[in-house]
Amino acid sequence: MGSEILFSEKQRFKQWWLWLILLSITGLLLFGVVKQVVYGEHFGDKPMSNSGLLILTSIFLLFTFLFVVYRLDTIIKKEGIYVRFFPFHIKFKYYSWNILTKSYIRKYSAVNEYGGWGLTFGIYGNGPAFNVSGDMGLQLEFANNKKLLIGTNKPDELKLILNEMGQLKQ
Repeated sequence: MGSEILFSEKQRFKQWWLWLILLSITGLLLFGVVKQVVYGEHFGDKPMSNSGLLILTSIFLLFTFLFVVYRLDTIIKKEGIYVRFFPFHIKFKYYSWNILTKSYIRKYSAVNEYGGWGLTFGIYGNGPAFNVSGDMGLQLEFANNKKLLIGTNKPDELKLILNEMGQLKQ
């Protein structure tokens, strides 16, 4: 990744409703651990074992921590596109312009077309997607007829850069 960066974007999960759900469940479970494990009082009408409650709470803490560290990084350079969905991709994935038949900005439905946000694997027939929020993305179509959608919260800036580079291909 030695050449000049023409476009860069870092995205994180910022949906308030997602954080409300995650933090509410995790907070309730932590309250249950304190009440049942620390103070010895039953948590709920049909309490689970202390070890079960600790395991479940640990899973939700880990799940919440993952949403804290999830990050979609997109970089556009003269030679191509670099993208990673951390922590699933430690290194950037590189896509050269010469393997693309199309690259354009489009509106999409994360739920209807890809089954939701995150790292999706194209089970709905639209190819994989890397997205964390919104409904705009950079659609890539490759010479081998495969597709990849990269979500963006800067569609106008990205479109301008691609157009200036001559890489806006529809």
